Amino acid sequence: MKILIVADVYPPEISSAANLMQELAQGLKQKGYDVIVATSYPKYYLTKEAKEKSFKVFSEECGIKIIRVKVLPHHKVNFIIRGISQLILPFIFFKKIKEKIKKIDVVIVYSPPLPLALIGKMIKKKYGAKFILNIQDIFPQNAIDLGILKKRKHKPIIYFFELIEKMVYGFADKITFHSEGGRRFLIDKKGINPDKIITLPNWIDLSFYQNLNQEILFRKQWKLQKKFVFLFAGIIGPAQGLEFLIKIAQKVSNIKEIVFLLVGDGMEKEKIKNLIKKHNLKNVIIKPFVSKEQYPYLVKESDVCLVCLSPKNKTPFTPGKFLGYMAAGKPILAFLNKESDAFELINKVGCGYAIASDDLENAVKITEKIYKEKDKLSQFGKNSLNYVYNNLSIEVCLNKLERIIKE
Repeated sequence: MKILIVADVYPPEISSAANLMQELAQGLKQKGYDVIVATSYPKYYLTKEAKEKSFKVFSEECGIKIIRVKVLPHHKVNFIIRGISQLILPFIFFKKIKEKIKKIDVVIVYSPPLPLALIGKMIKKKYGAKFILNIQDIFPQNAIDLGILKKRKHKPIIYFFELIEKMVYGFADKITFHSEGGRRFLIDKKGINPDKIITLPNWIDLSFYQNLNQEILFRKQWKLQKKFVFLFAGIIGPAQGLEFLIKIAQKVSNIKEIVFLLVGDGMEKEKIKNLIKKHNLKNVIIKPFVSKEQYPYLVKESDVCLVCLSPKNKTPFTPGKFLGYMAAGKPILAFLNKESDAFELINKVGCGYAIASDDLENAVKITEKIYKEKDKLSQFGKNSLNYVYNNLSIEVCLNKLERIIKE
């Protein structure tokens, strides 16, 4: 069976989505499927070394054919340019796919960006393929929540994207969402048939976080040997609302051992750097992305891993970075919008603490609490790892996806 995976990002680009799609491709390949990946040409969220490399438009990596499509800028640009670029995406992708592929049995499309999901409709129509839509965040709702799209000012644009949303939901044979709360949201708010949408947790390759035998010492490199490190690793954008973290850092600056280490990039990175400079914060450090291969070592050296979501978010979204943190057996401190399913996840797993990201007073108290309760961190980490092993390993999740493919 020939399976096409369509995703905006794929390694060497650094993001939880890129890793997720690579692990999916490799997992399906190991199960005997003929796997092809269509993705954007790598341009954003790269290590310094990757930025200096060139990549083939068509290549094969570990038995997986990769089509890298050159598209218009759609990250780190203003929202008008991003919107236009995303609307063109499916047509550019489809043209390149038609040139390279003669047969497709199943197409799995990762969304966001929402317009890219239109390619599932095109491929289903041309190839007679089964169309599985993997939704990670709900657009345009998330843009409305964050104030990027305003209901009065941008009403025609919202209406247009909601039409696209309705179209791709209608054409998909199956839809997957990574949490039950998100599934319920799509059923209740978007009118999706409950039989069509399935809860499929995001997965993680545990082997990637085991047997770490290289000597990669970020603490030594960044002079953090005697610090208690709260690590945030990932995209620095509006959805994360990291200005809240800066406020916490201000409040706990009297505890000299605590440092907040932010490793990543994004459209709000300069804003956060300016806030650090404005408040003369010595306990917040920003570093660029590290490679996928080095990432487990970075997480391993942290004391507590941070998850942040702006309170402006109103969907049940659970950030993908949870998976890497948990697979590394690390305790988690999460500042979340009230609607996030991650509250339930943290309580169920017993892997740390979660506080609403508009409750500064309690966020400061819980930050100080987890610092003082160092003796509990080991158990939090064990709980994380056990839960991932039993529920979120790639083997467990791929078996569920395979049942959907074979239906």
